Amino acid sequence: MTATLRIAAILAALALPAQAEEDFSAGSTASSWGLTGERLARFDARVVDAVCALTGDCPADCGAGLRQMVLIREADGVMVLAMKNTQPIFTGATVDLARWCGQTVTVDGLLVGEPEQTQGGRLMQVQTVTAPGAEAAKTDQWLDEWRAANPDAGTGDWFRHDPRIRERIARDGYLGLGLETDAAFISENQ
Repeated sequence: MTATLRIAAILAALALPAQAEEDFSAGSTASSWGLTGERLARFDARVVDAVCALTGDCPADCGAGLRQMVLIREADGVMVLAMKNTQPIFTGATVDLARWCGQTVTVDGLLVGEPEQTQGGRLMQVQTVTAPGAEAAKTDQWLDEWRAANPDAGTGDWFRHDPRIRERIARDGYLGLGLETDAAFISENQ
């Protein structure tokens, strides 16, 4: 029994540093979204192009905003997937992070997920980015940039007017299973 307690104490002591590494909430001013497993997180990280970090294929312009940006956390060197900005439209964080590619900044937001759902680590919902000597910038630029790139798209929900989405629907149907499948589904459900 004593040996079992000793082993349990050793395992608990070894787990403490791993748990401490998970806590990056100090100084965070992020807003809760009530997401699964969310934790406030504020840390310094280098913004990098994910393909570059993983393969060494590193264009000078970090992929011109067309590649997924990731954060290499300074405290432990962990690659954190920045999957969302602060807008409620689930468009990712690349537009907001691309201008800082190659720089070390302070990010504030939410680490989200549970180990059984997000194996390999939590995902980051970045709410603000602060470059050295600058004010915190909110991560809310995606929709403005989309509107600037699509001035003739019309008003209303962006996704109903996005030329890429409209082209896919014209080609593959609303369900993505082909126009014939769409026609059958619509006739069966009217």
